[in-house]
Amino acid sequence: MARAQKTKPNILLILVDDLRFDEFGAGGHPYMKTPHIDRIAHEGAMFDRAFHTTPICSPNRASILTGQYACRHGIIDNVARDLASHRLPNYHLELQRLGYETAHIGKWHMGNDGKPRPGYDFWVAYDGHGRLNDPLLNEHGKYVQHTGYITDIMNDMAVDFVTQKHDKPWSLWFAHKAVHPDAEQAADGSFKMDGYRAAKRHENLYRGCVFPKTPNMQTPGEFLKHKPAWAEAVELRKTKASRELLDAIHSGKQEEIRLRACMMAAVDEGVGMLFDALAKTGQLDNTLILFMGDNGYFFGEHGIGPERRFAYEEGIRSPLILRYPKKIKAGSHHKELVILQDLAPTLIEIAGGKPGSHIQGRSLLPLLAHEPGAKRDWRKSIMAEYWAENAYPWLVGMTYKAVRTGRYKYIKWVNRARNGELDEMYDLEQDPYEINNIAKQPAHRATRDKLRRELRKLAADALGL
Repeated sequence: MARAQKTKPNILLILVDDLRFDEFGAGGHPYMKTPHIDRIAHEGAMFDRAFHTTPICSPNRASILTGQYACRHGIIDNVARDLASHRLPNYHLELQRLGYETAHIGKWHMGNDGKPRPGYDFWVAYDGHGRLNDPLLNEHGKYVQHTGYITDIMNDMAVDFVTQKHDKPWSLWFAHKAVHPDAEQAADGSFKMDGYRAAKRHENLYRGCVFPKTPNMQTPGEFLKHKPAWAEAVELRKTKASRELLDAIHSGKQEEIRLRACMMAAVDEGVGMLFDALAKTGQLDNTLILFMGDNGYFFGEHGIGPERRFAYEEGIRSPLILRYPKKIKAGSHHKELVILQDLAPTLIEIAGGKPGSHIQGRSLLPLLAHEPGAKRDWRKSIMAEYWAENAYPWLVGMTYKAVRTGRYKYIKWVNRARNGELDEMYDLEQDPYEINNIAKQPAHRATRDKLRRELRKLAADALGL
């Protein structure tokens, strides 16, 4: 096994809850400072067009772990599916067979209990969303009460794990609670928000900083002209219960954006601690480091917030950066359409295995190695899908399937209307903020019909039909 430790890389996957594609320094945030996270990008690769195919916590986490679309693995919303989450074809099961020691530290959130799942030799998690302060953690099947800020506690645990003596190569899934606010979740997936809480030392960071307004940060009256499917949802957001929830986290306000940036300061400190620990133990350049979010988030774009579920760019785009000097060129950027299902086959392949036929993603290794023909043969479209749920009243009836190509996006509201009268289509080259819905314009009919055919094909392929 000593030889395997030398030839197979360790794998450190860092997942941040609800993190937007542009919510770190190298991703383009106007004032947030994340020097250690940025180091992963500067010394590795950034995928500029990486996507969540179901932009909500539980389904997307299951998609990352299985390499499958949500319609295939069956975790389609945030409702507790504890039994199903114990039976996922998790890529860590394959890594164990390939000689890896596997670990989970942090938020699980597929099923609401934090008990150990198959595929892990080392386990620390918590029930549901956990608590930002003084969390109750499940450590290897037993609950242990901790005192302190959860990001700091998780950072220390991750550092302790990577600095231990390992007889095998290891793979750590390190999932932060940040930047999710405190919340109490019910069995049906609904929850009561309790607001964002940064570590005490970071509470006053970024005072007076302003996140610039973009053209698609519109009032409901403005965006409903082009998005008729949202009319009922907007009215439901005006109810007393909805307003109380939105106000609890400063939804769509500068203070919400600032508090999330404050919470990221502790995450970035932890990345720096892991860099130091890996360097001191001689493991740094033999460790593949990945950094990403589990879904996007809206800061009021299209009148939406506190949301991540919808197929506009802010919801489906993911930060995705990787560092592994042996195979990844420092400072490289990739424009290909990548989905987070691509990570499972990538990690299995880099560990020396062969992805099974049940995996729907594609290994990123040919792109990272700049193999001849890799870009030419890469996918030209992706699908995003979402099933309406009961978490918030305004989500009822908002089921959709969408297709995104390099230039266009088409959104089909599958249970709202017939004949496509509510559908949306955007030319992302001419309209990157997705303001002008061209689905009904005669000049774009041929492109729209082509996108509809492509969406039907992608939906059938995802189901294995």
